Amino acid sequence: MFRKGFGFAGTMKSIVAWLGLALMVASFIWWQFLLTPRPATSARRTGAPAPFTLVVLDPGHGGQDSGAMCGTILEKDLTLDIAQRVDRLLQAQGLATLMTRVGDSYVSLQDRVAVTNRTRDCIFVSIHFNEGKKIVGGVETYYAEHQATPAPRLVSWIPFFQGPAAESPTLASQSLARFIQEAMVARTKAADRGTKAEQFFVIANVGAPAVLVEAGFLSNKDDIAKLESADYRDQMAAAISEGILRYRDVLKERQLTLAVTDARSE
Repeated sequence: MFRKGFGFAGTMKSIVAWLGLALMVASFIWWQFLLTPRPATSARRTGAPAPFTLVVLDPGHGGQDSGAMCGTILEKDLTLDIAQRVDRLLQAQGLATLMTRVGDSYVSLQDRVAVTNRTRDCIFVSIHFNEGKKIVGGVETYYAEHQATPAPRLVSWIPFFQGPAAESPTLASQSLARFIQEAMVARTKAADRGTKAEQFFVIANVGAPAVLVEAGFLSNKDDIAKLESADYRDQMAAAISEGILRYRDVLKERQLTLAVTDARSE
């Protein structure tokens, strides 16, 4: 009698456990269905990315991390100075901005990436200065050839989850890099070192269009002399701002062209 009762109770517990698991799976699928946006049946795919609404400005280094240095001139101070100038210029043009640091504080690379990935409809611009051989000078802009895509919302809490790599190269980031580089060279007359693909952590691990600007060499006396001038730093900031705005305008033009084409084809 005891064994029969125990067997029946065990069977019932197994059934309840399986029913509970099935309910959890069904709830997960239903939740996923509800939270995933569904395009309207009448909507058309434009094939062009939407213009961004926010610019995340990332002054490199900070706090105990001084970056490159030349005497009393520290990279962390220059990056913050340039970022603040870009910030004011973009806000004057009606663009919302977010700084990853607003003072001389240390912010980890992971935190810079995290704040960007929590933000929708943005681009990411990290500002740095180079060092190398004394004869080497000029400006260059980097984009990541492979960018990590943000995790799906329902699994983003899993610590070890990493999204798959985006298609290579990331064309949006490459275009943004080109516009900023062209504007920097045109405004500052600095040596043009071009745009380059490099897997720097802060640009490779964000899901938004992202670039890293190297705005001069602190190991080059000519670059240092120019960067000591507030007027030159104004020109550098204006160039970065112009590149960002040009990128936004191109996105708008593409959307308008596609919208007109769609309207005519109806």
